[in-house]
This record gives sequence, structure tokens and C-alpha cells, in this order.
Amino acid sequence: MDASWVRSSAIDESLARRALTPDQSEIAAILFKALSEPVRVRLMSLIASHRDGEASVSELAEFFDVTQSNISHHLRALREAGLVIARKRPPWTFYRADPRTLTFLSHLLDPAVEASLAPAEAAIAPQ
Repeated sequence: MDASWVRSSAIDESLARRALTPDQSEIAAILFKALSEPVRVRLMSLIASHRDGEASVSELAEFFDVTQSNISHHLRALREAGLVIARKRPPWTFYRADPRTLTFLSHLLDPAVEASLAPAEAAIAPQ
């Protein structure tokens, strides 16, 4: 499954302001499932905080006591859920947090979000 479901989703308000639609609930479940592994949560944190905003598998593997293959497996799950974007620059693949998906999650969960959600919705709309 590709991440096109994120771009086709409408964001309207946070959970604190309005109940999710069935489509939004499905999207949120996919994202939360992808983040249900502590390794994946840490990978997201490492990628988002990386000095260049993106990191390779070998850079990320230094922080774990698992194989690069295992890290690649977790990155694939994050990519398929739409949480990270992969960019190939042979011989490496670099991963960056997808700002559209992070915007979706932040607007979904943050009741203090007061700004218009139209820019976030436009960012994830199909291209």
C-alpha cells in the first residue's frame, strides 16, 4: 500500500473538537499501527532531529543493537504508512519525515491548533 491515502484525506479538526470520520479513523489507525513499535518511534525521532533532516540506514543503525536489515524493515513500514519519504542517492537511501503526514497527526491530536487547516489539507491533497 502506498501513502496516497494521506494525500487524499481531508483534515478538518482535532479529536478534541470533532469526532473523526470513518476515513480519518482508518488513516489514523494505519499511522498509529506503524508507530506501535518503540524502534519505529525512535527512528522517527532520529530522522526528524537529524542535522540534515534526513538520514541513511547506516546512520540510523548506529543507534540500535539490531542489524541494518532490521532497521530497513522498520523504515519500510514507516514509508508504507506514509510517515517517511525515501530518496535514493546511490549507493544509499535517505529517509526524511513526511511533513504532510506529520501535519495530519499534529492537527488530529492537538486541540490547541487554532490556525486554519486549509494549508495542511492542501499539502496532502492528490497532486
